Amino acid sequence: MTYFADLSSPQVAALASGERVPVLLLPVGAIEPHGPHAPLGTDPLISRGMCERAAERLAADDDVHVLVLPEVPYGVTRFAAGFAGGIHIGEETLHSLLVDIGAALIGQRLRRILLVNNHFEPAHLVTLRRAVETLNFAYGGRVALLDLVRRRHAQRLTEEFRSGECHAGRYETSLVLADRPELVDQAVMRELPHVPVSLAAAPGDGGFLEMGMTEAYCGAPAEATAEEGDATFSTLTDLLVEAIRELARE
Repeated sequence: MTYFADLSSPQVAALASGERVPVLLLPVGAIEPHGPHAPLGTDPLISRGMCERAAERLAADDDVHVLVLPEVPYGVTRFAAGFAGGIHIGEETLHSLLVDIGAALIGQRLRRILLVNNHFEPAHLVTLRRAVETLNFAYGGRVALLDLVRRRHAQRLTEEFRSGECHAGRYETSLVLADRPELVDQAVMRELPHVPVSLAAAPGDGGFLEMGMTEAYCGAPAEATAEEGDATFSTLTDLLVEAIRELARE
């Protein structure tokens, strides 16, 4: 089975004493506008897609037992203020939610939890990193975050991702096309001009409008393809599988 929530209570109880090391994947994202062409749930969709692919790849592995937890689709989304559809939760709310989820699992001897995130607003990332620290130091977890913006990970991803022009641009739109193409308005997508705004250089207190992202996207979504999305998902899955194996060894 791939999904933690599909297990029965006795099956969960047996995980900690099984021959394989259980590693639980928690997909994280945010519900926020992704241009006029892509779904609000782009970020958790990508996180979930990575988790499903990694779990499938490791389904027959002799050493690790990978399960995908129900996703946390809400995050810190102040950048999206002024656009319809954004659902912002504060840093302390997100931190408390993640810590409560993790603590509940750690209390059942399921200590290895890997957060898989695809929402890169700085305040959101800081909160995820802090939640990991809390769970490890206060609760004795073996919790980690696959932090895609770290240089060693980012250098393996696309040029647009590395540039920071990747909110609902070619990078993210390609991933949605690979996973859920029916959610992308491709007629609108093909007419969107390139918006050269880098989120990596964005001021911490600004938002999409202040950055010049007048339609809540940057980069070049018109260049997105499902083929690029499949290739990027393959790389993301490689990164996730490596992180899973690293966590399982701890």
